[in-house]
Amino acid sequence: MARIYPLFSSSSGNAVFVGTPDGGFLIDCGVSARRMKQALSRCGIPVEAVQGIFITHDHSDHVAGLRVFAKQHPVPVFAEPLTRESLYRCGRLEPEQDCTVLTGSTECAGIRITPFATPHDTVQSCGYRMEMPDGRICAICTDLGYISDTAAAALTGCDLVLLEANYDMQMLRTGPYPAPLKLRIASKNGHLSNDDCADEARVLAEQGTAHFVLGHLSQHNNLPELAERTVEQRLAGFVRGRDYTLRAASPETDGRMIVF
Repeated sequence: MARIYPLFSSSSGNAVFVGTPDGGFLIDCGVSARRMKQALSRCGIPVEAVQGIFITHDHSDHVAGLRVFAKQHPVPVFAEPLTRESLYRCGRLEPEQDCTVLTGSTECAGIRITPFATPHDTVQSCGYRMEMPDGRICAICTDLGYISDTAAAALTGCDLVLLEANYDMQMLRTGPYPAPLKLRIASKNGHLSNDDCADEARVLAEQGTAHFVLGHLSQHNNLPELAERTVEQRLAGFVRGRDYTLRAASPETDGRMIVF
């Protein structure tokens, strides 16, 4: 049974567990080790089930708890080359902690995981496409300013996609952030808006994707119901609950998993 657990999803911290209570891995570790273990426990996942940690990029909301968690529970850490360098340079990992460079697909907990490049304002950024033991395919794709050809290709054919819906354009325009930050968020190396997320969801639904999770919602520039409504409107002609499922990931897990 294929399943994922969005443990944390917001501009304040991000982590997803992929697998089962018998074994899986984390994508990102953006909160303290204590909070991470509490979230895993809330989902019925023993910390021993975490067999690896895959990092998307080096921003703090994705790696804040990495060093301590990996020290308390030594498991393989994986990152792309420039991200790996940054993790050591910025003290997110200590010199004695191992981090494997990702140059292509690898396997963890029986799941084939493949990184794909995403456009974001960091040294290197990626999403992950995963093939489960039962043949189901899912992808985690957040922190990108637009859907590049590379990202689009990686998302094609997925049964489930956790896709960024970071901000509503009107809320961003009228919100409290300073102008330079607003421009950064809305740039081609920033974050994905509800509208852009909805456009891609339409493409994916037409190609057969049936499960959508909206992730990395800004707590200042978005609302879960607004993000969901934007996507649902763009999926007119498909019936929610029959043709597809749709859910905005909570900032912190309530213990629920998503089966697909």
